[in-house]
Amino acid sequence: MTVAAGIGYALVALGPSLSLFIAVISKKPFLILTLLSSTLVWLISLIILSGIWRAFLPLNSTTWWPFAILIFTSIASQEGLRLLFWKVYKRLEDMLDAFADRVSKPRLYLTDKMQIALAGGLGHGVAHAVFFCLSLLTPAFGPATYFVDRCSQIPFFLVSAIIALAFVTVHTFSMVIAFNGYAEGNKVDQLFVPSVHLAAGMMVIFYFCSHVYARPSCSVSEPYYVQ
Repeated sequence: MTVAAGIGYALVALGPSLSLFIAVISKKPFLILTLLSSTLVWLISLIILSGIWRAFLPLNSTTWWPFAILIFTSIASQEGLRLLFWKVYKRLEDMLDAFADRVSKPRLYLTDKMQIALAGGLGHGVAHAVFFCLSLLTPAFGPATYFVDRCSQIPFFLVSAIIALAFVTVHTFSMVIAFNGYAEGNKVDQLFVPSVHLAAGMMVIFYFCSHVYARPSCSVSEPYYVQ
């Protein structure tokens, strides 16, 4: 039963991404390469950032500001990487348009550009889900599950899967909005994406403060074994 539950948690986190991949990305090899490249870039960036912060661990759990700095630097680095990713894409787009002009073929359509941005965003979202959620789901395939005292009606693994799904959605469509904002010079879109990312990160800090400081005794309960 827990094997089915573990698969279900994984599908909650990545099911919409899988559907989007099958319906849109898989039909064009260039979009597949874009998704794989984006996933690899974001995973490497998260690993490098984790290595940097490893030197400062363990953090002081009695105060919240070290965790706020950690999340803020992570968001700032990812948003800077998003801008760099767009610059690389823009150079590639110019090369493709120049090649299309030489062979008398049409340039990239707006839908093509949006699909490229969608593939890049999906890669970012999948990398986030793999890094922060799927690594936690391995125990879900065992003979037991966990419940957190603060939310004793929903398994911990399901909460992690739902959070991963939310971040996959944010990262996927933020890339589309950001690419459109960079291309058109729309400052509102350019500021909207990091603002949403920062708000999501601050919600993590809010949860941390309310979960740890408001209820210091709150912890993961004993495993509940499924018959």
